[in-house]
Amino acid sequence: MFGLRFRDRIEAGQLLGRELAARFGVVDDAIVLALPRGGVPVGAEVAKALGAPLDVFIVRKLGVPGHEELAMGAIASGGVRVLNRDVIDYGRITPQQIDAVAAREERELSRREAEFRGNRAPLDVRGRTVIIVDDGLATGSTMRAAVQALRAMEPKRVIVAVPVGAEQTCEEFREIVDEMVCLRTPEPFEAVGLWYEDFTQTTDAEVHALLSRNPR
Repeated sequence: MFGLRFRDRIEAGQLLGRELAARFGVVDDAIVLALPRGGVPVGAEVAKALGAPLDVFIVRKLGVPGHEELAMGAIASGGVRVLNRDVIDYGRITPQQIDAVAAREERELSRREAEFRGNRAPLDVRGRTVIIVDDGLATGSTMRAAVQALRAMEPKRVIVAVPVGAEQTCEEFREIVDEMVCLRTPEPFEAVGLWYEDFTQTTDAEVHALLSRNPR
């Protein structure tokens, strides 16, 4: 087990960046989007290895009223909203209920974007190769929402890249993205944090600093 662990997110990002560079070479139109907060230190190293711009991609789940753990959709950076019509129809959820939940989550998304990005505009992904990065995949629910939302923004290609993930989850992503890169799929998996010696929570200030240092 211990031989499979990364020292921290920086080492994980360096190794992931090296693998992506070896696999894809120079990708002139690449953009690295990191899921905050833990994906940002990883994404920063990937962006550095590929010579690509870095941005955050914030996803907020839209929970069913009264059963918030059940997602009826998601919103994401760039004003994207995706809805799960099956859940909405089954739960007989009204447009007014959807709008109320979305408004609440949009406020939190806007707060996070202002905290992380400051006054910098989000990168335009239309027609670009987008590499979405996180520090690991367990169930993959947030990443799945990110991919779905990102597709609505019309990128040329979507690549999901993580240092570590549950094997089944990584396999499932191969069906919904153009490329899936996962360095390690240890079994039993249990939790992302088990595969890092240092899994200290990334702060808002660290995210802001990493984005500020990345040239566009």
